[in-house]
Amino acid sequence: MAEDSTADGTEDTAMAQRQTPDAAAGTTAEPGGTRLGQGPGRLLLWFYGVFTVAALSRSIVQISTKFSDAPLAYLLSLAAGVVYAVITVALWRGGEQARKVALVSCSAELLGVIAVGVLTLADSSAFPDQTVWSDFGVGYVFLPLILPVMGLLWLRRAGRPESGTPEGAAPRP
Repeated sequence: MAEDSTADGTEDTAMAQRQTPDAAAGTTAEPGGTRLGQGPGRLLLWFYGVFTVAALSRSIVQISTKFSDAPLAYLLSLAAGVVYAVITVALWRGGEQARKVALVSCSAELLGVIAVGVLTLADSSAFPDQTVWSDFGVGYVFLPLILPVMGLLWLRRAGRPESGTPEGAAPRP
């Protein structure tokens, strides 16, 4: 790899050795694990991106046109859209810190889907209109229930060292 020269004429080989082709593209490889937005993570990234747009646009329209009809439902859809956006950005950015953010967000999403799903079945009068998470995401083919489970499984796998890489060592370039 080419060495960089600094203003005083010395070469910065440490910096050049740390850079990878992915660093130039704006993505980072996770130390000891797979990149979040690669492989199955790319499919998750796509689904979360679509769900971000769907949930946020739906909730924004509902809040701006008929908020008084079902404020709790529309605010929950907005919250779901925000959670989806956080997960999308975390998967896109990659890295250990983003993985932790995505883990917390996917866990919160799963708890939200289960809580809202149970509440909509137990007391449907509290939700006069559907949310993204109503009835465990039935309006979205149960994907709101499936996505966080798949996300948590992927994040767990993506956090493991690559095979053949000792624990704590950097993955091979």
